[in-house]
Amino acid sequence: MSTARVVMRSIWRKASGKYALTVLGLWVLVSLVSLVWTPHTLLETDGFHAWASPSAAHPLGTDGVGADVLSWLMAGSRTNLAIALLTVAVSGIFGLALVAAMVSRNTVLRSTSVVVVDALISIPTVLIALMLSVPFGASAAVIVAACGFAYGLNLARIARPAAVLAARSQYVESAVWFGASGMRVFVRHIMPNVMPVLLVQLSMSAGTSILAEAGLTYLGVGVGAGVPSWGHSLATSVKFISIYPLTVLWPGLVVTMMVIALHLFGDALRDAIDPLTNPELREAA
Repeated sequence: MSTARVVMRSIWRKASGKYALTVLGLWVLVSLVSLVWTPHTLLETDGFHAWASPSAAHPLGTDGVGADVLSWLMAGSRTNLAIALLTVAVSGIFGLALVAAMVSRNTVLRSTSVVVVDALISIPTVLIALMLSVPFGASAAVIVAACGFAYGLNLARIARPAAVLAARSQYVESAVWFGASGMRVFVRHIMPNVMPVLLVQLSMSAGTSILAEAGLTYLGVGVGAGVPSWGHSLATSVKFISIYPLTVLWPGLVVTMMVIALHLFGDALRDAIDPLTNPELREAA
């Protein structure tokens, strides 16, 4: 039985893992379906039925211009999925590059990278997004860049102890003694020891990126005005929360469910990939 299959079975056996995998699977499914079908087109509006309550024609009601809330949430699911995946990719690559520098055999590079990470990690993600939005404007790319930069720094700081411990191990010293290059040592011997921490942190980063998208879009530095996203749905309806609370409830509920699912998935994944807590993984190895 492959290691990946053992890990997925271990996650599914936990109640939190079932919830996480089910919700994440629905997220992907809805994102794919929204590419070809939504109950109403996003440009379809009905001013005579603005802020309408849920009905057969509009299961989740309509917003201030009479647009179907469900259609916008479905279309927004693919935007948020793309942002989460791109954030994970950017933060993962950036974080691994920093980890490689922090365990480098070059003393100057190693010391400098540690100081730089400790100095930059204190910069808030919102401030980075605001700085990027000045020259580039509000867009999903700003969210990905800001979150990828901030989460990459955090990932590097968390993964550094495991990387340093592996770099000082006897098998790494043996590989260096036999002439292995620094890149080969990092990829073949150090990175496998960092991957468990990396995978858990990336799942957490995906959940945090959804919250960041909602907050940055509300501040005006997130996705553009015509781009569907959960943060856009929240930002356009939160001003009327005391009058039409349902229009805020639906996107808020979706965001909450996805963030909880991603964090629970990270917790379940941490236990599933640890041989000390997962006996099936030890047997598969």
